[in-house]
Amino acid sequence: MPLGKNTKTKIKAMSDKTININVPVLARVEGEGALDIRIEDGSIIDLKLRIFEPPRLFEKFLGGRHYTEVPDIVTRICGICPVAYQMSAVYAFEKLFGTQITPWINAMRRVFYCGEWIESHALHIHLLAAPDFLGFTNAPAMAQQFPAEVRRGLKLQGLGNELIKLFGARSVNPVGVKVGGFHKAPNEADVAALVERLRAALPEAKALLEWVATFDFPAREQAFTSVSLQHPAEYPINMPGTQLISDAGHQLEINAYETYFKESQVPHSTALHSHLDGKPYLAGPLARINLNYEQLHDEVKQALTSTNIAFPSNNPYHNIVARAAEVYYGLLEAVRLLEDYQRPGRAAVEVTPKPGTAYGCTEAPRGLLWHRYEIDNDGIITFAKLVPPTSQNQARIEEDLRLSLEALGLDNDEVTLRQHAEQVIRNYDPCISCATHFLDLTVTRN
Repeated sequence: MPLGKNTKTKIKAMSDKTININVPVLARVEGEGALDIRIEDGSIIDLKLRIFEPPRLFEKFLGGRHYTEVPDIVTRICGICPVAYQMSAVYAFEKLFGTQITPWINAMRRVFYCGEWIESHALHIHLLAAPDFLGFTNAPAMAQQFPAEVRRGLKLQGLGNELIKLFGARSVNPVGVKVGGFHKAPNEADVAALVERLRAALPEAKALLEWVATFDFPAREQAFTSVSLQHPAEYPINMPGTQLISDAGHQLEINAYETYFKESQVPHSTALHSHLDGKPYLAGPLARINLNYEQLHDEVKQALTSTNIAFPSNNPYHNIVARAAEVYYGLLEAVRLLEDYQRPGRAAVEVTPKPGTAYGCTEAPRGLLWHRYEIDNDGIITFAKLVPPTSQNQARIEEDLRLSLEALGLDNDEVTLRQHAEQVIRNYDPCISCATHFLDLTVTRN
């Protein structure tokens, strides 16, 4: 694959056995970082995924704020997955306060969340990840050969944004959510019009899944632990009724997260690493499907069965297939929940705050998003801790890089190693710091 036109590569021979490569700016990953690899005697002896994540201070911003302000603050953390931040927060407060939301509120929040899954996954598949599998340096180049597929992807992303806007008043940094429900319920005519568009797009979502499943995936089976929420009756999105589970046998309540999951600071990165029982783990679409396959809609399972890909899967590259399956699921679920829509008399319930520790966790497009808040007698936040999916996948990405590069062959040239490493990282759809560039690669051989 040729280098992008904005990529500047400098190769300097330090000795007969040492080569340094510096690629300062690359696109198609949300964030900025670098990768250092030291290879000796044909083996990787040191590998560091360095993240230059600036201190965004949201946890500190939340200190001293009233709990009612939190949904509109945390939505600014990410323009791609603002719903996840809002929902993890409001569910945390409602659980602490003993707030009993109505079935309508819970269902419409699920629709709201489906919109985020659809738009985020569609964006990642078409603009960030698919070019890697099809041999293009960027989405515009891919669109020249696959114009219909890219147009379809952008259409699906737009429908996801419309779902967010329906309940959030706008698709980016929505403001329609409050603790206890929504500020306003959409009217029946607006919902009916959108349902027709969603229903019409179902064949396109199925076709997207079938298309993605034809990509040429490297055979890279790896041993890793999948982690996700699980609900007894539905595919996991929202918090009520869910537990944290893993294929290593964990079945945990949300408030037990910090007992088993530990974050640590590593010297080479400003982003924290997260481990479960001391080991890396996978969160996100592939983990969700691995653990909750039977709760997908029958149409999604049938579409997956028609491919040559079996779940649960231990091939990390099947992440993109899982994302496409969740786009299809999100459309089906939104249609199911909205087709008999009736506007309620009230879009929210009364909330009676109380002091204590609030825990919330939902499934962001990229994986688990866990929140903990301490609240005083006046409803003021005295402490906040937010654990995003990317920091949870950070250690797993490094583990995958090591295994994948060794399987590829460390005798390959540095350009090949760099390009492969980028594809591995992009496959996890990391959201590092809301920047737009990623990899600066240094390879040292001895």
